[in-house]
Amino acid sequence: MNAIAPLDLSAVTPLLPQSGVANMSRRGFLGSAGALLLGVALPLGRAKAEEGAAAIPPKPGTRVPAFLEIRPDGSVKLLSPFVEGGQGINTGIAQIVGEELDVNPARFEVECAPPGPDYALVNGIRMTGGSFSTRSSYAPMRRLGATAREMMIRAAAERLGVQSSELETDDGKVVHKASGRTVGYGELAAKALLLTPKDDVVLRDPATFRYIKRPIARLDVRAKSTGKAIYAIDQKVDGMLYAAVQHAVHFGSNPTALDNEAAVKAMPGVHSIHLLPGAVAVTANSWWRARKAVEALKAQWTSPKPTGIDTIAADFSSQGMLDALKGSKSEALPAESEGDAAAAFARAAKVIEAEYDAPYLAHAQLEPPSAIARFNGDGKLEIWLPNQMPELFQATAAKTAGIQPDQVIVHSPMLGGFFGRHFMYGPSNPFQQAILLAKATGRPVKVLWSREEEFLNDALRPLSHTRFRAALGADGYPTAIEARTVGEGPIGRWFGALFNTPVDSSAVEGVVEKPYAIPNRKMEFVKLAHPVNIAFWRSVGHSMNDFFYEGFLDEIALAGGKDPFELRLALLKDKPRQKKLLQAVADLSGGWKRGPYEAEGGKRARGVSMASPFGSETATIAEVSLEDGSTRVHNIWVVIDPGSIVNPAIVKAQVESAAALGLSTALFEQVVYENGVREAKNYDAYQILRRENMPAVHVGIIESGEPMGGIGEPGLPGVPPAVVNAVAALTGQRIRSLPISKTKLSGV
Repeated sequence: MNAIAPLDLSAVTPLLPQSGVANMSRRGFLGSAGALLLGVALPLGRAKAEEGAAAIPPKPGTRVPAFLEIRPDGSVKLLSPFVEGGQGINTGIAQIVGEELDVNPARFEVECAPPGPDYALVNGIRMTGGSFSTRSSYAPMRRLGATAREMMIRAAAERLGVQSSELETDDGKVVHKASGRTVGYGELAAKALLLTPKDDVVLRDPATFRYIKRPIARLDVRAKSTGKAIYAIDQKVDGMLYAAVQHAVHFGSNPTALDNEAAVKAMPGVHSIHLLPGAVAVTANSWWRARKAVEALKAQWTSPKPTGIDTIAADFSSQGMLDALKGSKSEALPAESEGDAAAAFARAAKVIEAEYDAPYLAHAQLEPPSAIARFNGDGKLEIWLPNQMPELFQATAAKTAGIQPDQVIVHSPMLGGFFGRHFMYGPSNPFQQAILLAKATGRPVKVLWSREEEFLNDALRPLSHTRFRAALGADGYPTAIEARTVGEGPIGRWFGALFNTPVDSSAVEGVVEKPYAIPNRKMEFVKLAHPVNIAFWRSVGHSMNDFFYEGFLDEIALAGGKDPFELRLALLKDKPRQKKLLQAVADLSGGWKRGPYEAEGGKRARGVSMASPFGSETATIAEVSLEDGSTRVHNIWVVIDPGSIVNPAIVKAQVESAAALGLSTALFEQVVYENGVREAKNYDAYQILRRENMPAVHVGIIESGEPMGGIGEPGLPGVPPAVVNAVAALTGQRIRSLPISKTKLSGV
């Protein structure tokens, strides 16, 4: 048995940019075999220019050398700042660069770039998340393509003996129309290598776009359809051991001894047994053998002690946490304030109140997390791991291994599901275990968590609670609204030092800054920390808060004798963008009707909602019926206005997938704690949306011309409230606590 010293949890750094993340070399171009190499990740550290002077850190997204390689055959390799996880960013970024470079995106090969400051495109950090990828890279990637194209033209002008102004480009070729001569980009690579990029390149007129705004086929669809796509779970390296782990039942416990070590060590294929911080591990010549062995281990554990991440008491429960949120008497912080809410309530014709809550949620991703660690002969550590912030994982891996960041090589494969799962949440990721085991065994080690280990250790979307009050005038319209949100969000937990604001935006988004013309608003936030490990989750706070607000807005409408759709229209009278969107979703659905109404198979009803997540605007309508006391959703209509788009097919697919996940959370999903542990250990107890539950999803896209918003997450938040509002229309039962499956419904 090998006991590995507890991790220094200072290595489990919050989600912050790392000081000392190194600069790439200032050398402009690196050539190889006649290729124009516009992208080589040089070692991190204090990079030096050729003459030995300290390199000047590049402005992220401005250096062509960090991103593109144009090969002799004219194909293009693009190093993307982002990780592909099914959201289509590899295709979208190829469209953007290809548009300005004048190369068909189908000829691109896209890989995730290694760590380096060139890729810090998201507010000064590098991150795949927050629906930021396309909108943060659109302008710099257009410039990148245009810069490279201009270099090709200058190189061709010298070769052909003409002026650059006489040349055009056409899908990877430079064309001199007057003489009919053409030169391929691949042939120009070596010459273009000697040129200095210009800063004042001209971008293409959007009216002439050929790739942007077109439904270009996904670059990864063939590989995924034929089983050739390589995820972290598929990867292997020579001489590798497989490792399986079994974590402590309670966070904060550590293994002290094994009762049956010799018997397990004698099991087929077993290489070694290890005590890790919070877990026991077995390495073997196959993962199945490692798993069977680790599950056979009988370990003794210390009493749970706080680890700095989780301090879960043995009697902790979800219901107890919800009771604590509801009963909190702590002083509230103002999250939004407008007008005089107190005065409006004092003169109200009617006052209504309601409380809403939503449960902990798991990511429940298809691919369980894994990681490979290998110490190379040159003293460097090489790791393969799913992640959404390569530089952060590089820095933490270096601390874990006791080496410098420039000694860590990070490979970022495609993600088999993510939406916040692959950030750094302390002990919720196996890559540090892989590093420790590789160091202990002297061999490359691949750690793969079983589905059960993933369900028990995944960082969760936080449970949340909001209490509302609304004042109505004699005309039935709302004159004031108050909300008191109690809980904690992932931004406060993981980015608190960076943003340094008293109100956690991820805890209140979707409750504050709604577009409705309610003149008096008093929205408050009370921080109450969760003892469990919380995480970002698809659409973050919007995933529950828009359900809270839009559900309560329906209650306001009904209390004032208004139709919920018509009330929203009236409250959006000074918001033409949102009003147009709301009318568009009604038109898409064939015209608004709340119901109940007769349809095929019985009575149905509809609910409506709006949301403003991640710089985009959405309007959603859901149509439901009841089947044996359960909700059946037949249709979901979503119209999204992200300002502008790159690929309408990807937008549609992302909205459809977000609608499916939103419906899954509305109907079924919840993580339940009892006696300090999670009850669900697999999909049999953590129910998700199944094929027979999936409705038809109809998507409309409006380009308002506003600044580009996100796509991956905005389609989700409107679905739960639209469904709940439809259920209320059909049954008269108002559901204020998700999932809906907790409530037995009765027909009208």
